[in-house]
Amino acid sequence: MASSVLDMGDPGQHDARNNLWEYAPPFHVFVMHGYEVDFVSPRGGPVEFVMDPLGISSYAIKYENFLGKAGNTLEPGDIDAADYRAVYVGGGYGTLFDVAFNEELMTLIGVIYENGGVVGGCGHGPGGFANARLKDGGYLVEGKRVAGFPNATERSKPWAEQGSLLPFLVEDQLRRNGAQAENKETLADKHAVVVDQRIVSSMFLPSAALVAEEMVRLLEPESP
Repeated sequence: MASSVLDMGDPGQHDARNNLWEYAPPFHVFVMHGYEVDFVSPRGGPVEFVMDPLGISSYAIKYENFLGKAGNTLEPGDIDAADYRAVYVGGGYGTLFDVAFNEELMTLIGVIYENGGVVGGCGHGPGGFANARLKDGGYLVEGKRVAGFPNATERSKPWAEQGSLLPFLVEDQLRRNGAQAENKETLADKHAVVVDQRIVSSMFLPSAALVAEEMVRLLEPESP
């Protein structure tokens, strides 16, 4: 799932596009394992990215039709949850503004998870599924360990004016909805990937591909 948002809606138009390095490397991992990957966004159609296309991201663009998929995202109403085994939400700030508040997308995430699927996210991405609900009305993240972009880092950076331009801080929203939010104080390695009950998450973008790899391991358990 990706954001349709371009900026934070403030007078300075702070950038809120999707982060290429949190989408293209996971896309590559899924494709290399034989999965068909679709993009869905709140408005459908093309979504935009920040960051230069380097390394794996460049490969995904040149050889795996990454931009073709991202340039023609599906709308929530186009998605049948029964057709999907996993959901990944990447970062960039946009997901906090639109994906996180789209009820159709939040329901889809919950249904895919309850159908036995895997949910993953990196950086601000876990904020994009923090509001997802299950059939009983509870939050998907409730009672689970989830890592996301930490408050301490957000408040030290100018990208969103120390977080003041955001609808919520990822770590706060995870806790608000019952998660055990992991951060730099609780994880020995800031690039660690946290796995709990088919939710896979990490704090920072260098771990995006590792999140996808852990998702694949959950989708393809080894035979006994």
